[in-house]
Amino acid sequence: MKRIIGIIILLALFLNTKAQERTVQNKPYMDLRPIHFGVLVGSHLQDIEFNNIGIQNISDDKADSKQVVISTDQDRWDMGFTVGLLGEVKLNTYLQFRWAPAMYFGTRHIKLMNHSEFDTNHYAIEKRQEIKSTYISSAFEIITAAPRFNNHRPYVLVGLNPMLNLNNANDSYIKLKKYDCYAEIGVGCDFYLPYFKLRPELKFMYSLINSLDTKHGNKLRDPSMLPYTNSINKARSKIIALTFYFE
Repeated sequence: MKRIIGIIILLALFLNTKAQERTVQNKPYMDLRPIHFGVLVGSHLQDIEFNNIGIQNISDDKADSKQVVISTDQDRWDMGFTVGLLGEVKLNTYLQFRWAPAMYFGTRHIKLMNHSEFDTNHYAIEKRQEIKSTYISSAFEIITAAPRFNNHRPYVLVGLNPMLNLNNANDSYIKLKKYDCYAEIGVGCDFYLPYFKLRPELKFMYSLINSLDTKHGNKLRDPSMLPYTNSINKARSKIIALTFYFE
C-alpha cells in the first residue's frame, strides 16, 4: 500500500512540473483512431470481508450440545499480479469504452480463531488456510478523460468486472464461488511517449455479490471442520489494482 501511495505522489509531482510549459506532442493522432488495442500488466492487493455469525450450537458424538465462537478473517492485504489485453472504442472526444480481459493471480491468507478452545499456552486455537486464486476477468469500463495537454491526459473511470474463479479446493475450511462480479472506480493518466502510449491506473474494486460458497459444508467429510466452515455466512472481496496499459 505504501508503494502504491508513493507512486501516486511521484506521478502527481511529475504532472505538476510538466504542466507549466508546452512541449512537442508525441503521437498527436493516436486519440483520433476509433478503435485501438493494447496489453496490460500490473499488481493488486486483495482482501475479503467476512460476516461472522458468532455463537454456534454444535453436538458431538454423544449428542451433547455445546457453544463455540469462531472468528474468521483475512488479517492482511495479499499481493498478486495481473496480465491481460485491452480493446478500446472512442465514443466521442472525452468518452471511451474499454473491454479488458485479464487474469488475476494471487493467494489469500485466512485465519480462523476458535475462542472456545485453548492450547497449552492458553491461546485460542488457531487454524490457517491459503486460498489460491486464479481469476479470468472481463472488465467493461467507461472512461472520461480531460483534454490532452502536452504529452499527458488524466482520466477517471467506472465499470463492471465479472470474474470466473479457476482454483477452488473442496477439502478446505473456506471455499469461494466459481464466479464473482465487481464494481470498479479508478483514476489514471495517459502518457504519450515517442513510440507508444503508457497508461498507469489505480483502480478500486468491490464485490457486488456474496462470493462465499455457502453449500461447501455439505460436502466436507471431516465433521471437525464444520464449525470453522459454518462460522461465516457472507464474504465480499475487495481489490486495489495498480495497472500499466501499453497501447
